Amino acid sequence: LLEKMADVSLKEAALIVGVVAACYWNSLFCGFVFDDVSAILDNKDLHPSTPLKNLFQNDFWGTPMSEERSHKSYRPLTVLTFRLNYLFSELNAVSYHFLNLVFHVVVCIVFLKVCKLFLDNRSSIVASLLFAVHPIHTEAVTGVVGRAELLSSIFFLAAFLSYTKSKGPDNTIVWTPIALTVFLVAVATLCKEQGITVVGICCVYEVFIAQGYTLPALLDTAVQIVRGKGSIPFSMLQTLLKLIVLMFSTLLLVVVRVQVIQSQLPVFTRFDNPAAVSPSPARQLTFNYLLPVNAWLLLNPSELCCDWTMGTIPLVESLLDVRNVATLTFFCFLGSLMVFSLRYPGDSSKTVLMALCLIVLPFIPASNLFFPVGFVVAERVLYVPSMGFCILVAHGWKKLSNKSVLRKISWVCLAAVLFTHALKTLHRNWDWESEYTLFMSALKVNKNNAKLWNNVGHALENEKNFERALQFFIQATQVQPDDIGAHMNVGRTYKNLNKTKEAEESYMIAKSLMPQIIPGKKYAARVAPNHLNVYINLANLIRANESRLEEADQLYRQAISMRPDFKQAYISRGELLLKMNKPLKAKEAYLRALELDGTNADLWYNLAIVYIELKDPTEALKNFNRALELNPTHKLALFNSALLMQESGDARLRPEAKQRLLHYVKEEPQDSNGYFNLGMLAMDDKKDMEAEAWMKKAIRLQPNFRSALFNLALLYSQTGKELMALPVLEDLLRYYPDHTKGLILKGDILMNQKKDIVGAKMCFEKILQLDPNNVQGKHNLCVVYFEERDLIKAEKCLVETLALAPHEEYIQRHLNIVRSKIASLGAMEQSSLPSDGNAATEAKKSSFQNLKEEKSEKTTIQSTADNKKEHSKNKKPTDKSSVDKETPKKSTKEIKDIEKKRVAALKRLEEIERILNGE
Repeated sequence: LLEKMADVSLKEAALIVGVVAACYWNSLFCGFVFDDVSAILDNKDLHPSTPLKNLFQNDFWGTPMSEERSHKSYRPLTVLTFRLNYLFSELNAVSYHFLNLVFHVVVCIVFLKVCKLFLDNRSSIVASLLFAVHPIHTEAVTGVVGRAELLSSIFFLAAFLSYTKSKGPDNTIVWTPIALTVFLVAVATLCKEQGITVVGICCVYEVFIAQGYTLPALLDTAVQIVRGKGSIPFSMLQTLLKLIVLMFSTLLLVVVRVQVIQSQLPVFTRFDNPAAVSPSPARQLTFNYLLPVNAWLLLNPSELCCDWTMGTIPLVESLLDVRNVATLTFFCFLGSLMVFSLRYPGDSSKTVLMALCLIVLPFIPASNLFFPVGFVVAERVLYVPSMGFCILVAHGWKKLSNKSVLRKISWVCLAAVLFTHALKTLHRNWDWESEYTLFMSALKVNKNNAKLWNNVGHALENEKNFERALQFFIQATQVQPDDIGAHMNVGRTYKNLNKTKEAEESYMIAKSLMPQIIPGKKYAARVAPNHLNVYINLANLIRANESRLEEADQLYRQAISMRPDFKQAYISRGELLLKMNKPLKAKEAYLRALELDGTNADLWYNLAIVYIELKDPTEALKNFNRALELNPTHKLALFNSALLMQESGDARLRPEAKQRLLHYVKEEPQDSNGYFNLGMLAMDDKKDMEAEAWMKKAIRLQPNFRSALFNLALLYSQTGKELMALPVLEDLLRYYPDHTKGLILKGDILMNQKKDIVGAKMCFEKILQLDPNNVQGKHNLCVVYFEERDLIKAEKCLVETLALAPHEEYIQRHLNIVRSKIASLGAMEQSSLPSDGNAATEAKKSSFQNLKEEKSEKTTIQSTADNKKEHSKNKKPTDKSSVDKETPKKSTKEIKDIEKKRVAALKRLEEIERILNGE
């Protein structure tokens, strides 16, 4: 009969789907807010590149369970559904919200099926509709992380429904539903920890519903057995057997769960749950007062808040506090319901009993009765308890509507409640649209929570509105003067506003609030791990001053001494040590960080940078490759490993370098550096047209790209397109008037191609204004004098040039030629240079050869720092490589090419000299 009653018709399911859709359609327009950022945006466990086994080794937020900073929330199946979302839509919030909505519909339908076990059809639909529209559920349904509640509830209710089928004909035991129940309990627990509490509900159901016992009857039977006047009935033995199986399986699940958290409770601070660290009787009085607060939220969900921590609910510190009346009233009402349901037989008492079980038992893990939790009140944990509340309301409504006098008014009241709750839910969903709207709505309810002021500040900070963010952060320090995080936020915002003095003062205040080290006691157990970032932030601030690098290093070491597994301290210290030119110590810091987190691609990347500083490109490339194994799309590793391959001079590595750069420009299509270096690779491979195309693309993205402009001009000059190089050089010199190589190349083209001696002379004179000791510019100016047939001036110029470079033989030979001409021609002015400009060409061959061979103002590799912002959810290497530096090292092949060109230039010199001497 129960099974038949529990069937849900298609019309009923359609009604529920329609009501849920009407209440939650606007949740699809909400983004990722609050805890979604940590659980979704910053959780690497969602990425397909992360091994699936990590989901079962890490907590809900992607932190390894073995780490002390772990929240110890073990919900791998929930994370698995996030991963599936990511697989199909990556970080498109719509798909995540849609799946939450679907899960809420499923919960409502399954709940309707459960209601039909204890209520008539009409009352069951009322309970299910009230559950579907209750505003308290917006946090669980509209907040993406609330999916843990939804999934756990589905398997929670399924486990209970399965257990209701464990009683066979003549009170026999059907074991298959019991086995299925145990399995579903395990699955519910892997979605969220409260799933295990369904076992208690099954036990109550077995004793008081399935077997029909009342508390007085059980007591009478127990007394008779104790007095030896009776034996245990067979039905009771069967009940005990079922209960023992349930309890044993529960105990096994608890043992496994304790093993998973490695017998460590998460670290919470007094800001998360002030009552948990308060002395007696304030702790007990406050925890008891929180029960009527939660009940009131179910009864009157008019003022909802996403965060009830810190000073939201002041401590109840005295028995004389008037709020104790609310606590007393709540317990009296709850007690009277329990007495009614346990003492009297009948369907009404059974319904009330099951409703109370659904309210009380799932709430126990969040009640602070057995262990402290990281919140004061959390609306999402009322998702399952509200089921019991809805059953009670529906049952009470049934009693009223059965009385003819109250029938109409009961229907009017029901319609009003459902309509107003639906409207409130619809309106509340918009609060979850963004972090700013969410936390501003919370501040309307509670202005005594510093965390809310901080979070509004973070939302404004993310929008780069630092001035307004600072106001909220300062307000947070006024609401909670001892809030370390708030002072850190003030400091960081001052830093963003370039007010370093004020930033340092705020960081120093935060540092002064840190607890002092007590010998023999773990520091981390008395402070939130993220508060240790005050040392990192302060060190990062002061190390901008070169004279305070040692002071910054001392702060990093202090953080490490307080917490030897503080990975971020090693990373930041490693970057500082590189800046201090201590690569060996930097290497030690990064290796220590890798011991703590060997799967961090950024760490392998930074270690590669250290090996570059140590002049060990082979090891550097190995570490770049390791970073790319862990994260194939690591942009900086792709980019800089390609440069390393390119600079190695090994032609065998060029194809792989090209592939990595192509991958890089796919990831960063707007970064001109990628296209520039593809152009440099093409130049190395003598693919002139391809090189030209890549250089032009780089220049389109960055018109003032110095290296790309110069190398494109150089490419044209090397391929007989000197006149095409001139407009490129004009652009280069417009942006960089003091670009020496550009001036030399332009002067060369003007003198040899355009026959513009005046223009060439201006180029070389400009070079000497910038650098009077520039040998190339000086010698080329001498050639100009030679072209102008001013032999006296040319001789004087060459003498000065030879003084700058006494070992350059071609300068001495040119000087000898000029002197011999002066001697042979006497005072007569004669044309000494051939009209075809061979001497100038020779000068180009000799003095420009280094320019051509060193065609590369290539991008060189710089070290990275992993700067972590407090409360931020994102972390990545910074400092892209510079784009305007000379190639530090040439390959053997390139050196041989240089020598060949030098020999050719010398032969040309000899030819010019023969021509000159022969005239």
